[in-house]
Amino acid sequence: MDTEAMQRQLQYLTDRAEITDLLDRYLRSLDEGRFDDAWARAFHTEDVTAEMPVGTVHGRSALLARVGAAMALFDRTVHLGTNAVLEIDGDRATARGTQLSTHVLADGSEGVFLSAGHADSELVRTPEGWRIAASSLRIAWTQGTPPRVPADLGADA
Repeated sequence: MDTEAMQRQLQYLTDRAEITDLLDRYLRSLDEGRFDDAWARAFHTEDVTAEMPVGTVHGRSALLARVGAAMALFDRTVHLGTNAVLEIDGDRATARGTQLSTHVLADGSEGVFLSAGHADSELVRTPEGWRIAASSLRIAWTQGTPPRVPADLGADA
């Protein structure tokens, strides 16, 4: 293998590790519950679009507000992502994986709500590192009683 091919392979492996780390840290951050501007900047581009079970949002500020409000419906959560397939093309990438989420409701009932589905992300390399430019979570199944979602939380923004 020549030097140029080795450099390309090293860049691919480095990008793959950075993207995987970003996606893993993102899911873990949902369980830690600290949603502020620094959180949003650490994971998303300014013009991010996110399709979630509670609606579609455009822009980092709208995403921050929606995620914070949605996660407030739960007392505790555990998000697990796995089986990610990454396609990297220069400064752009896509990721498709599965997500299993366990939620303890915050309504005092201690009810547990499970959801599982497919998570698709479009990522871009920025000066700060890889960031999510678009994401979509499509739920395949649920178990348990879902939380009562306020009407304004489901509206697209």
